[in-house]
Amino acid sequence: MSAFTAALWGESLKARRSKMPWLTALGFSLAPIAGGFFMVVLKDPEYARSLGLIGTKAQITAGVADWPTYLSLLGQATAIGGLLLFGLITSWVFGREYSDRTAKDLLALPTPRSTIVWAKCIIITIWSAALVLLILILGLCLGALITLPGWSAAVLLNGISSLSVTAGLTIVLAAPVAFIASAGRGYLPPMGFVILTVILAQVVGAAGWGAFFPWSVPALHSGLAGPQTGQLPTASYVIVIVTGLVGVAATLIWWQSADQTV
Repeated sequence: MSAFTAALWGESLKARRSKMPWLTALGFSLAPIAGGFFMVVLKDPEYARSLGLIGTKAQITAGVADWPTYLSLLGQATAIGGLLLFGLITSWVFGREYSDRTAKDLLALPTPRSTIVWAKCIIITIWSAALVLLILILGLCLGALITLPGWSAAVLLNGISSLSVTAGLTIVLAAPVAFIASAGRGYLPPMGFVILTVILAQVVGAAGWGAFFPWSVPALHSGLAGPQTGQLPTASYVIVIVTGLVGVAATLIWWQSADQTV
């Protein structure tokens, strides 16, 4: 077994033995359930009016009860909820080594530190992608149960494509969180950073500069309070990718050369 395979196995074992995968799956499952509720409300205008504020909110947020709208809602939930949830996962994967006082043991292993970092990054990516797949499957099942109109292969492919890109952009933006968790040696600094970026993403997006602020790009791509995919400049996606690469590079450099005294 190679050093990388051993590191990857060790990281996957930590995740499987914890409750975090189940808790994150439960939390992210609320997205398609909430979206399904909005669709049910919108399908019955009389019922929507009887709900008052809830019906009005659903009308403003969704608009029409059909498959394109529902799939778009899943993408929007991934853009906003993913920043929080993927950030939480990254904080846990890197920060727990310091909270559990296992960092000194981990760094004493003959395994290269860069290998450990890459193993953690892969686990985070697989974990996050699995959550996106979960809400897609759950969303498709709920949409079929609700019998939403507007179904077609083209609508499905377009929805999956948009959701996949949105999820990919959001996962990439978890990379800086890994550096904050490592440098901050725990959970609180990275979670504070995640909350700050979510708030700034809303403020900068509302100000009209979101296309050039990396944490606003996933929401804009999904169509949430901003332009649609085709209206975003290529620079927006490049900025997100560069931000992710800088986050990975900073994490690798920190683990390789920073003072690791715990």
